[in-house]
Amino acid sequence: MRTIQFREAVCEAMSEEMRNDESIFLMGEEVAEYNGAYKASKGMLDEFGPKRVIDTPISELGFAGVAIGSTMTGNRPIVEYMTFNFSLVGIDQIINNAAKIRQMSGGQFHCPIVFRGPTASAGQLAATHSQAFENWFANTPGLKVIVPSNPYDAKGLLKSAIRDDDPVIFMESEQMYGDKGEVPESEYTIPIGVADIKREGSDVTIVSFGKIIKEAYKAADELAKENISCEIIDLRTVRPLDTEAILKSVKKTNR
Repeated sequence: MRTIQFREAVCEAMSEEMRNDESIFLMGEEVAEYNGAYKASKGMLDEFGPKRVIDTPISELGFAGVAIGSTMTGNRPIVEYMTFNFSLVGIDQIINNAAKIRQMSGGQFHCPIVFRGPTASAGQLAATHSQAFENWFANTPGLKVIVPSNPYDAKGLLKSAIRDDDPVIFMESEQMYGDKGEVPESEYTIPIGVADIKREGSDVTIVSFGKIIKEAYKAADELAKENISCEIIDLRTVRPLDTEAILKSVKKTNR
């Protein structure tokens, strides 16, 4: 199986879905001419043109509102934030509009939109660029929150997020865009809300998601030196939370 970078998996997911559905478009700061701040949209402007890969002004509140409004006319936008720290500027649109359109319209409208971009700390970034807000969004009814830990999961989950008829927050670690992993060339998706057991064990359960899965592996390797067998669960989706997978594992390990 071929090996590709995390950023390439993200780009493939968006491109494949855009080829299959003309109502999908990408917008955000520097996503077009610059190929994205982390090159996750490399080549997409050339393939899809400026009407479907749209560079925006530095106005997160404004372009979030434009994208949300477009869902009410039949479009399925993908909004890229240069960092999810900047999503705070547009959080009113995400929380009070995207998350509530279906309920407040009595089901007349739905909001098939993906907000995606880098999250949490990385090298040489200020405190205002190093925050993780998945818990904020996960505590908002109406939003799904996905934080993948590897290229395979990123592609499969992003394709599912784009096809979802409700708003999805899709968070990518800034430290993982260059990470490589095996990703099949054939079509596949991963269901939202299903955790994955990355390593089976019998003595203790370690639950995490995103880039911290790497630390979970390190911890499990250290404990293995003491003959402690760790089961590692990658949540992949923070909301909805796969509590069944967690409980099943803890019943086995008791820790």
